Amino acid sequence: MKLGILLLKNHRLLSVAAMLDVFETVNGFYKKEGKEHPFVIELVCPQEYNPGSYAGYVPKNTNNEEWYDLIFIPAFKGDMVAESIEANMSWIPWLQQQYKKGAAIASYCTGAFLLAATGLLNDKPATTHINAWASFARLFPKVRVQEKAVVTEQDKIYTSGGATNSFHLMMLLLEVYCNREVAIKAAKIFSVDMDRSCQLYFGSFVPIHDHGDELVKQVQDEIKKNFSTATTIEEIITEVPASRRNLVRRFKQVTGITPIEYLQKTRIEAAKQLLETSRYSIMEVMLESGYNDLKAFRSLFKRNVGMTPKMYREKFSGQVV
Repeated sequence: MKLGILLLKNHRLLSVAAMLDVFETVNGFYKKEGKEHPFVIELVCPQEYNPGSYAGYVPKNTNNEEWYDLIFIPAFKGDMVAESIEANMSWIPWLQQQYKKGAAIASYCTGAFLLAATGLLNDKPATTHINAWASFARLFPKVRVQEKAVVTEQDKIYTSGGATNSFHLMMLLLEVYCNREVAIKAAKIFSVDMDRSCQLYFGSFVPIHDHGDELVKQVQDEIKKNFSTATTIEEIITEVPASRRNLVRRFKQVTGITPIEYLQKTRIEAAKQLLETSRYSIMEVMLESGYNDLKAFRSLFKRNVGMTPKMYREKFSGQVV
């Protein structure tokens, strides 16, 4: 199989390193057994961007005569997604042509933004970094965003969630293009727990405040101050000089969610932090984060985080050593 790894402008180095490491390792499995290795790995870059020798490879420039069986789109680095899509627009017609000729295309993390810009994800499921899915959904309303998913696949189009979720994507591809035995062997080498099916618990609620709407910012500030003591959202927004209807409309337009949803996410995030760092009981965590019904708290927590408060504490409050 001819495997092409795109060297995007502003790509995350770790993404490319992970791709090379996994598929070179798998080629090594076959070599040790005296078999022909399954992957011919090439790094690909556009005509106007050539980084020179890269990890021992000489990147190839894109052209309309070079075809690939499997193409990887790495993640973008930092918070430069919008700028990075603009800087990499020249890839779009090339990716469309490659897919039309039969290539499978897989994106890592925020690389899904570039994949979606091609239109190839329209009416298909997709995932991306858990903290980027809301922006992704706003930009690409025709894509069936699955923010919980670790990996998605349909019609030879694959996406993965953030960071280590890309290893789950690669294990899936190894199972598809090699076999289950090779995928398990690679999973053991790279310490991949193949049973991960949800990425919600890796997310953090980090609201944007520099949006320029002072009325919305006032509501955000009031929620931050009073989330643990107020019974309803109405109590919090009483002093905000706007009708509820207008306020909800503006708030959702700026933040992407309603004030009630914002309050809930603020409370759940506070509960997560207490579970990570304090010795409070689950009941105390519930009360400190603004809830007073344990059953409802557990249900809301699991819906938003993908696991119960007890499971979350066990996963994130322990010491590594």
